[in-house]
Amino acid sequence: MSTLQGKIKWYNGKKGYGFIERDDKEKDAFVHASAVKAAGMRYLNEGDKLEFTLEDGPKGPSAVNLKKID
Repeated sequence: MSTLQGKIKWYNGKKGYGFIERDDKEKDAFVHASAVKAAGMRYLNEGDKLEFTLEDGPKGPSAVNLKKID
């Protein structure tokens, strides 16, 4: 799997999910709270820049292996 980059389009901690706007301009990537927790993060803010990989989820590609970047 290749590493992708993007920024948080929106994230709702209460709902437990959000979306990443990908730098490669492909379809936005779904991000679930479990991936945020697995990365040792508590929350994602709009505009946060991330590196991530995609894995197939029940509703399409889901971002995993999250890492904040500058």
